[in-house]
This record gives sequence, structure tokens and C-alpha cells, in this order.
Amino acid sequence: MDKHSFQSRSWLGMLITLGVVYGDIGTSPLYVMNAIINDAGPLKKATPTYVIGCVSLIFWTLMLITTIKYVLIALRADNHHEGGIFALYALVRNQARWLILPALIGGAALLADGTLTPAVTVTSAVEGLRGLPVTASLNQHTLWVPIAVTLILLALFMIQGFGTSMIGRSFGPIMLIWFLIIGSIGLVHIQTAPQILKALSPIYALQLLVSPTNKMGIFILGSVFLATTGAEALYSDLGHVGKANIDATWPLVATTLILNYLGQGTWIINHYQQTSYQNATNLNPFYEMIPANWRVALILLATLAAIIASQALITGSYTLVDEAIGLKFLPRMIIKHPSQVRNQIYIGAVNWLLCGITLTIVWWFKTSAHMEAAYGLAITITMLMTTLLLSRFIKQRGHHGLASLFLLSFGSLETIFLVASLTKFIHGGYLTLGLTLVILAIMVVWHFGNQRRLHYNRDQEQLNLLDYRDQLSQLSQDTQVPLFATNLVYLAKVDATYHLKRSILYSILDKRPKRAQVYWFITINETNRPYDCNYTVDMLNTRNIVLVKLNLGFKKSQHVTIYLREIVTDLMKRQVIDPQQPRYGTTQPRQVGDFKFVVQNQQIMDLSHYPTMGHWDRLLIGGRILLQNITPAAAAWYGLAFSDVLEETTPLFTNPATDPTLTNQSIHHNCPPR
Repeated sequence: MDKHSFQSRSWLGMLITLGVVYGDIGTSPLYVMNAIINDAGPLKKATPTYVIGCVSLIFWTLMLITTIKYVLIALRADNHHEGGIFALYALVRNQARWLILPALIGGAALLADGTLTPAVTVTSAVEGLRGLPVTASLNQHTLWVPIAVTLILLALFMIQGFGTSMIGRSFGPIMLIWFLIIGSIGLVHIQTAPQILKALSPIYALQLLVSPTNKMGIFILGSVFLATTGAEALYSDLGHVGKANIDATWPLVATTLILNYLGQGTWIINHYQQTSYQNATNLNPFYEMIPANWRVALILLATLAAIIASQALITGSYTLVDEAIGLKFLPRMIIKHPSQVRNQIYIGAVNWLLCGITLTIVWWFKTSAHMEAAYGLAITITMLMTTLLLSRFIKQRGHHGLASLFLLSFGSLETIFLVASLTKFIHGGYLTLGLTLVILAIMVVWHFGNQRRLHYNRDQEQLNLLDYRDQLSQLSQDTQVPLFATNLVYLAKVDATYHLKRSILYSILDKRPKRAQVYWFITINETNRPYDCNYTVDMLNTRNIVLVKLNLGFKKSQHVTIYLREIVTDLMKRQVIDPQQPRYGTTQPRQVGDFKFVVQNQQIMDLSHYPTMGHWDRLLIGGRILLQNITPAAAAWYGLAFSDVLEETTPLFTNPATDPTLTNQSIHHNCPPR
């Protein structure tokens, strides 16, 4: 199934959209009002004025950030049907070099804060079982909820490597049922206290921020913000379902979410003065307003919805990391395609790292209330960075005034949310911020370390391939030299003037002459389009030297073997290169000869021997070399695991390190005795 099969609006596409896009934001009613009410303390302090103001804040947060910023504006900033902060950066990066900073910061924060999503949603769902008679015997064991959550999440992470396309088909119907039920429950409760509809006016939201009944002041926005944390994921999933299907389904999702929040507010207004509830703390209005005979079924449905939200987060992390690798923000990782679905990928390193961090969070916090206190801090940073990039996109389209207005309005709003969320730091937000800094450090070292490496290598000796064309042709025909390979392939960057690193030609001509029928020099260029896949060929007026420029989008696989055999076959059909008909083989007649791939890895012994290099440059370059050594080798990244590969180690700098303290003490010319 192609990922763009459902880009146009259709009933099936809309159903799939409900399951793929809205898992995170759709499960927010499980914990948002719970967090806000807990800010007030005992339920008796949640007066109607306070509750109406809180629901009003939620409503207008959903309208301003999710609906206006993301659904109406951000979805229009698509990179050939792809969305998300990295796809957006690829659109605007040519405008200014500094735009890489918000892209790196936002991407790192999005990955970090996402580790809390599976933990908080599944824990919130499972905690709903606590008030049921069937679990009364378990409630004396304080750890049964973390154990149950661990088993659910562990099973979820374990199945990722097998592919989840079959499970994914059921997500849409489940989420449709989820939204219809939570909306209906909310609608039923609204009728018992219609004054809650005052929350639709922004006046009550503004009044609450300065009201003495709100002991949290502006910092209550840290909990309110949880209602819109899935908005960034909504934008990132644009490529999976298409803008038309999101536009068509968001009104239903938004309406049911708002109805449920209004219903929770109504339940609080009706119960805050009841004796049995007045001093109650850590009450979750979502579960309390569900009729007792429905509660078990709703908790099971909530658990399924939480699993769907977690699944969307996991696969979204794979996509985000894949894009970062394509943009050279992160080191290479092994990427697998466990099914025939084009957009479904699996990155084992990301999966198990995410699993370890998520389970650590579950056991560190143990309850959803503690997780909610830490949740949302990092994602406010991502949203602010997305605003910066979106304003540049709007400006790029020629709307300078609109770009300034967008940046001023949403930048100010999200800055307020960021300030309000800073209280989360001491309650556990330090974990996600710490993880953000770790991911950001890796991105900075990998990207800027490569830039500094290229800077110091700018004077590295480059040779013109045209000057060695005759030697390569003669070597190819020199039968006195044993045939090294029919096709000798170098993954080497050749510029527009035919210059390439001396180490490439040294490897062919000097190190040990490598005779081949055809010499291939393949340059891989990453493009701004996500799924570009094309190539150009330059034969240098020969039949045995082939320069291939392979242009791949930042979401395309860089497995060279996928493309090379097709290129060879095409050139033979065009009679550009000589036929290759091996005399031996299990399948005859074969049309293409053998391939030998040469991959060169740059290494360095000791950066301290380069006194002209600055301290930060040493850290960046040394860090990049370290990351290069602990991540999958180039052969694995380029899909050469089952190919004949020669890996050569070359020095990072061709200019040898020197020690200025070395002095000559004396030179003796005495002849030794005979």
C-alpha cells in the first residue's frame, strides 16, 4: 500500500486518519481536567467560576493553537505532502543559515517529550480500574498499576519489529467509536448544568487568569496546555493521510473533545459541594462521570485508545529520526521495512531506547498525576520553534506582514505557555529537558562536527578525475594486472569540476592497482523533496568510467544496491557501456557482472597534535568521529551487508600532524669502520 493512496479525501481515508493522527490529542481528556482540578486541591475548591474558566482556557487553547495554527495554517506548509518540523525546515533552510537552530531544538524536544506520551496515556487508562469492585483486592498492592502498564507497553514495543499494518487497520474504527462515545457522554452531562456553555466565551478564560480563586495564576496554563500536545504530531502525520482527510475529520474530533471537556466541567459543578466529594483529591472527572454499568467497557476502550496513541508516537519517532538522518542531523541507523506499506519503517535502536526511557518514566513517577506534572514542558519548545519556521515559510510566500503578525501572536502565546510550564521542571520536567539536551548535543556534534571537518579539509588535496582518465582506461585494459572486479564502485563525492579526494584515486592506482571493467563513482545528493529518486550519468567520453549523481529525497532509502543494478542494466540497453556476460553462475544467462564496493572511513589518531584547531572544533570533530565509530558502518547504511565490500581507513587530515618542539641535536658524518 502506497503511503499516498489516501491523500485525497475519502471515507476510508478519513477513517484511517482518525486512527493514525488523533491518538495523542484524542486521549487528552483522560488526564487534562484531572491535572487542572488537582491544581486547585480538594474538589470543594473547584467552584463553578473556576471550572468554567478552566474549560474556557481549554476550549480557546484548542481553537487558537490546534485549529488555527496547525489545521488552518501549518497543514498548508507541506513539503510535497509531508509535514513536521524537519520537513518544514527543508522548505525554508535556504532562506537563512540560522534556521537550522530552531529545527534542531524543536526536533530534539519533540523526540524527548514524546517519551512521556505512552507512559501518561496508558497509566491514566489503567488507573480507571482502581474504582471497580473487580480490582478491589489489587488496590492494596500499590505497584499493580505500574506492573500492568509495563506489561502493556513492553508487548507494544516487542511487536514493532514484525510490522503493525494489520493492527493499524483497526485503529480507525476504534478511535471513531472512542470519539463518538466521549462526545455523547459529555453532551448528556451538559444538559444537567447548561451554565457550563459560558466557557465558550474567552472572557471567562481571561478572568480566571487574574481571579483570586485561581491559586496557580498564569501557571495554570501549564496544565491547560496538555489539551493540545498532540497538535505537533497532527502536523507530522500529514504525509500519512493527507491534508484533505485531516481537514474533513478535525471538526468531528474537535467537537467531541470539547463536548467531553464541557461534560467533565458539568460533573464537577454538580458534585463539588457533595459531602462525599468535597475533600476528595486526585479525582479523575473523566471516569467519575461515566455510568457505573458502562465503566468497565469504557476503561477497556480508553486503554485501547491509549495504546493507539502510544503506537502513533512510536511510529512517529521512527519517521522523525529517519528525516533527521536524511538531513544529516543524526548518525546513520539501521532502518528496516517490516511490511509492504511504504511509510512503515522500523528502527530497532530507536524502538528499544524509547522503550527503556518510557518504562523508566513509568517506574520513576508510578502515577499519572505525577507524570502530568512533568508532561508538556518540552513540547512547548517544539511548538515555539515550529512557529519560527512557519513565519519564515509565510514570508517566503511573499506575505511579509502576515508573517510578522503570525510570529508576534503565536510566538507571544506560546512563550506564555512555555513560561507557565517552567513549574513542571522541578516536578519531573527535568527528565524531558535533560533528554532534549542529550539529543540536541548529538545532533549538534554530528551536523556541525561534519561542517568543521569539511572546513579543515577544504585544503585537502583534490585531484581532477579528467587528468587520470587515460590511466584508468589503460588500467582497465591491462591484462597483466589481475582483474579485481567487473564493476568497481566508489561512494565518492565528485564535484561539478570533476574533482574528488586524492584518496580515491590513490586507492585505485597506487595502493595496489585495481583493474576493473567499469569504474563507478557514485555521488549521493539529498534533496529538499521527500521522495525524489532520479540520477544523471556522465561517461567522461569513455565506456568504462561512469559518474553517477543519485538524487534522493530526505525520506528515501540510501541503499545503493536498490538503484545500481537498474542503472547498469539501463546503460547496457543504451549501449553506453560494454556488455557484461559472466561465463559462470547458477542463473544463466546473467546480464550483469560482479560488483566490488569500496567504502572509505576517515579516522584520526590524536586531535591534540593540530595546534591551529580551536578547542570547540576539536570537541565537535572528535565527537563526530566517536559517533561514527559507534553507529552502523557505512556498508550497512548503504545496503551493502550482502555485497562484496572493501572498507579502507583513510586519515581525516592529509596534512600530517607535527610537533614544533622536535629539534635536531647533531648530525654525524663519520664513516663507520670496515
